[in-house]
Amino acid sequence: MRTMWKGAIGFGLVSVPVRLYAATQEHGIRLHQVHDQDGGRIHLKRVCDACGKEIPYEHVAKGFEDDEGNTAVVTQNDLAGLPVPSKKLIDVLAFVGADRIDPLQLANSYYLAPDSTAAEKPYVLLRETLRQTERVAVTKIALRTRESLALLRVHRDLLTLHTMYWPDEIREPAGLAPPESVTVRPQELKMATSLMDTLSEDFELEALEDEYEVALGELISAHLEHRPAPKKKVTPAPGNVIDLMAALQASIETAGRKEGTKEGAKEGGGKAAARTASGRGRKTATKSTTSTSSAKSSAKKTAGSSKATAKSGTKTTATTAKKTTAKKAGRRAS
Repeated sequence: MRTMWKGAIGFGLVSVPVRLYAATQEHGIRLHQVHDQDGGRIHLKRVCDACGKEIPYEHVAKGFEDDEGNTAVVTQNDLAGLPVPSKKLIDVLAFVGADRIDPLQLANSYYLAPDSTAAEKPYVLLRETLRQTERVAVTKIALRTRESLALLRVHRDLLTLHTMYWPDEIREPAGLAPPESVTVRPQELKMATSLMDTLSEDFELEALEDEYEVALGELISAHLEHRPAPKKKVTPAPGNVIDLMAALQASIETAGRKEGTKEGAKEGGGKAAARTASGRGRKTATKSTTSTSSAKSSAKKTAGSSKATAKSGTKTTATTAKKTTAKKAGRRAS
């Protein structure tokens, strides 16, 4: 790796000469601007508004314009002459617990290695002291002509440095949080916890990959080989949550199908699902019993009504028959 900075860690009268290396690198396919009709490269030129000429980089300075339109020109020599106390020094300000540092303040990450064999002893001393006391060091460092806060901590067998934003660079999130009147029920918390447990089963951070970069590589290969670009199915974003409990339950079931039957899912999501299914079963059974009882009652009433109608019809028929017989008998007698 290429050395980015050389200096020393200073705390009290102890000095540890170190070299600074970039700890991270962004992956990605580098794209440049082209004309969409013929593929010709598009170049951005530095053109001065005052004289209209293209300006080489060595003559590009910094400028600051005030509210009245006046410009202060600041050259690279001006910036190099500024008195930066921590120019070649990682100046330790304090040793604090790691929980004192909000991750929101962290920016770029760097490895620190001892600059020489003589620096190895104080380097290991500082590393082991930080490790055993479970502390981190808040420091100052000047990188690329700018002084920055930085966090010094132990990572494996190395000291690492993380540049930090200054306290006044962190924005206040006023008005962004939901109102305090919004609350959640205990059963919702339990279901959300079950979902977290299910999703976390056998999770491996190292196995993750940038799906966008893979798809972009396939797209570029298709264009270079003059073949149709592959179609990727895009998972739609979830819609508005109407029933939170139903959404949680559906999420647990979906995650369970993806991960397979696991012990964690049985203990977490499985119990929740069983409770929900049991509740639904009781409701269904109650509805079914009620429906059956109603049907039987209705059948009994119908049967009773039919019998009553039949009896009434029989009586009416018999009475009519008797009257007819009596009339005939009277006529014969006369």
